[in-house]
Amino acid sequence: MTSDKIDQDRRRFLGAAAMTVAAAELLKAGPAEAQTTGGNSPGSPAAGTNTSFGPLKQIDAGELNVGYAEAGPADGPAVILLHGWPYDIYSFVDVTPVLASAGYRVIVPYLRGYGPTRFLSGETFRNGQPSVFAVDTIALMDGLHIQKATLGGFDWGARTANIMAALWPERCKGMVSVSGYLIGSQEAGKKPLPPKAELEWWYQFYFATDRGRAGYDQYRRDFAKLIWQLASPQWKFDDATFDRSAASLANPDHVAIVIHNYRWRLGLVPGDPKYDDIEARLAKAPAITVPTITMEGDANGAPHPEASAYASKFTGKYEHRVITGGIGHNLPQEAPQAFAQAVIDVDRH
Repeated sequence: MTSDKIDQDRRRFLGAAAMTVAAAELLKAGPAEAQTTGGNSPGSPAAGTNTSFGPLKQIDAGELNVGYAEAGPADGPAVILLHGWPYDIYSFVDVTPVLASAGYRVIVPYLRGYGPTRFLSGETFRNGQPSVFAVDTIALMDGLHIQKATLGGFDWGARTANIMAALWPERCKGMVSVSGYLIGSQEAGKKPLPPKAELEWWYQFYFATDRGRAGYDQYRRDFAKLIWQLASPQWKFDDATFDRSAASLANPDHVAIVIHNYRWRLGLVPGDPKYDDIEARLAKAPAITVPTITMEGDANGAPHPEASAYASKFTGKYEHRVITGGIGHNLPQEAPQAFAQAVIDVDRH
């Protein structure tokens, strides 16, 4: 055995040491009842410990020049962490060093329309339909020569990871998905919900209007802060934490991407025809076979399904975890140790 192999095995052993015996048994057993755990264990890094990544990197991938953070050994097993709206890579600023220290190569990209990520051509359709984010991530993996990765995400990022795991399981070793199974379709989006549930999606209806687009463009920082407060009502983030992420919303394509995403969901605008085959497959709500841990904060104020509604969609090794302590929608940033632990646990199975 070479010294490189020994070093790599040692890193994997150290990562595995962090895994709890209970989690291992649950995953071996297959689908499990929801488990409840605290956001961070005593002595673990607290939320807000870190305020920056190392120097960002850029790479041409598919239609984009993608800005991303990278940490950990270049030869470590790959983990890709995907943020949501209206957040950015700083949702994982405390998760990343935990995984890097456990021996993982961690990639945290800005999605299209965020931060330094830019379109390679001014002529490219500013498409925000959900499937395109999965295509973007596959292109990024190809550009970075990553054949297979463990995926972790929330909000748009969880939906992206779901789509990748469902349609390209050969590229996905395992997945951590906040709020579970989020694959949808335009047809499903046309079905009315009960009034209380519709109220939770108020911004989607606002974005369907020209007034809403103009309002989001003019007040995007105020809008983002309101969403943060509503989605995580018990998270007492400070101005510096918000400002670090809000800066990514200044991307010149941000408004176009966000508005198209929410209008597409309601069937108000078309997507790109080249993704029609992908959308047809997603409309069938395909099962996800890769090992998965779904997570939910006990104080998530954003629209989200009940775990019982989607458990059957995960047909491989599966576990659901509820994170207590007033944890809201931005679970990776509010409970980074719990999220990092889930990535380590699912990678081992």
